[in-house]
Amino acid sequence: MTPEQLSAAIRAALQSAVDAGDLSITVPAEVRVERPRNRDHGDWSTNIALQLAKGAGIPPRDLATALATHLASVTGVQSVDVAGPGFLNITLEAASAGELARAIVEAGPTFGHGTTEAGRVVNLEFISANPTGPLHIGHTRWAALGDAMRRLLVAAGAQVAAEYYINDAGAQMDKFGASVLARAKGQEPPEDGYPGAYVADRAAEVLAQRPDLLELDEADAAVLARDLGYVAQLAAIQRTLDGFGVHFDVWFSERGLHDGGAVEQAVARLREQGHVFDHEGAVWLRTTDFGDDKDRVLIRADGTPTYFAADAAYYLSKKDRGFDEKIYLLGADHHGYINRLKAIAACAGDDPEHNIEVKIGQLVSIAGERMGKRLGNAIYMDELLEWIGSDAVRYSLARYPADSPLSLDGEELRKQTNDNPVFYVQYAHARTANVARLAAEDGVHRDGGFDAGLLTDPTEAALLAALGDFPRVVAQAAHLLEPHRVARYLEELAGRYHKWYDTCRVRPMSVDEEVTDLHRSRLWLNDATRQVLANGLDLLGVSAPERM
Repeated sequence: MTPEQLSAAIRAALQSAVDAGDLSITVPAEVRVERPRNRDHGDWSTNIALQLAKGAGIPPRDLATALATHLASVTGVQSVDVAGPGFLNITLEAASAGELARAIVEAGPTFGHGTTEAGRVVNLEFISANPTGPLHIGHTRWAALGDAMRRLLVAAGAQVAAEYYINDAGAQMDKFGASVLARAKGQEPPEDGYPGAYVADRAAEVLAQRPDLLELDEADAAVLARDLGYVAQLAAIQRTLDGFGVHFDVWFSERGLHDGGAVEQAVARLREQGHVFDHEGAVWLRTTDFGDDKDRVLIRADGTPTYFAADAAYYLSKKDRGFDEKIYLLGADHHGYINRLKAIAACAGDDPEHNIEVKIGQLVSIAGERMGKRLGNAIYMDELLEWIGSDAVRYSLARYPADSPLSLDGEELRKQTNDNPVFYVQYAHARTANVARLAAEDGVHRDGGFDAGLLTDPTEAALLAALGDFPRVVAQAAHLLEPHRVARYLEELAGRYHKWYDTCRVRPMSVDEEVTDLHRSRLWLNDATRQVLANGLDLLGVSAPERM
């Protein structure tokens, strides 16, 4: 019995109690079941009696007792106990609990997916680095977290567009162009330019496209170096992200906002809403009406728009494109953006508590042998992936909350030991694959038979309990935008699998031992674990290796 099936059974029992006159309630559309922290309290628990008691006009324990009577007669339910103020602890029959293994295998990659976030239309913006240099470790954290959040929301039924905001307007682009042109001339970049070695690579790419670059007058050459260098640098960023398994649905240009008149249109629209005012020759947005610490300038007195004006135009663009919810993932130095972005939403007539969410990521540092050979503490994403590997980087960054400062040891992440969490989980998956291969060699196949009632070992009950909890973990992680919940779940699941592996045999002990339904049923459980491990790793953008 899956959690969904048990939830439906509880609703049916509630309806039965109503029909019998034992309860006078409105049966809810959904009943949540959860794993009790103490396994002695049964397989599943629900607090539905506490939720319905007030409306029913009776004490929660009385309602729970009435419900327990009807639920105890449900096929597959072994016992129902009323605990505390009115909790129901439910123990399933072994056969009913074991059926979960078959349900997982048959569901395949979709097990754990659900509809808890169905109806949400989300624009998820993350990374959004300036196209003036390579992505660094800070961007890497947002890439790992943002893509995992996207995968989780989609798995929970939401419609999501991943978006990269290209900061390709402003003085930094001119400085980048000047740096590229200087390198093309064989010179050092300007004092306020970009000194990185990558600029020489961009210069070489620009010269390959336009060998006549240095024959142009200085102004035209600077513009051409800027524009071609920008395209080349953005392509390099996209290649890096492809190597990290992160893909965006939309690459949105800030320059396009300015060139298309969107900034001016945004100011006019906000003025119509009644929140724009003029002061000392500048155009302002009265964001203090909505919790910001000060009003913000949209257009300076000299007529040039501010970055804040572009932010406002960008928000309205997302709204116009039909995104009810806009989620921004910003770096640790962007705390001040929270109130101002929410104020933009409010000034645009939206609900800042629903239509916009701003998450701030904390700093991440990394130590190890490779870092010891570098000058300073900066490390680019390409170097990080070459050194440690995409899987270890993604998993390690996803297993911690975004708002926690993070320090990692690169050499530790490279080790293939159980102390390395990503190796521990991936090894569990590889072990399930190996068990299935060896079982097939011994003539153990799933299609030979399945008797869920044979899965009675305590390690099997614990493993099934963990497997059954996966859909709840996914739903919660998606709703809270917290991928680390999936990572920590996978580590617990891997631990329970390893204990089961040490106790229960899938293969016959000897060539003389007959293959029975116990072997086959355990193979179903092995393969169910394999599927959940693979599904969970995929939600984090991490591979599930067959061999290690």
